[in-house]
Amino acid sequence: MENNQILDEWDEKLELKLVELNECQTTNGLDSCTPCDKFFECELRKRYILAVYESMNKGSGGGFEF
Repeated sequence: MENNQILDEWDEKLELKLVELNECQTTNGLDSCTPCDKFFECELRKRYILAVYESMNKGSGGGFEF
């Protein structure tokens, strides 16, 4: 049961970051981050990508391999 709570924690963090990212895109009239002028230096996007990686490895750290 505790393992499911950990999974939920990472999924909840990811969902929160996705909502924030979507709000930013909507505010800026964009369908994705790609056409945004701040694409490479955007801290919000970087935090979202980090949340994706963390949700995939459930916070166990280490490198990420495809």
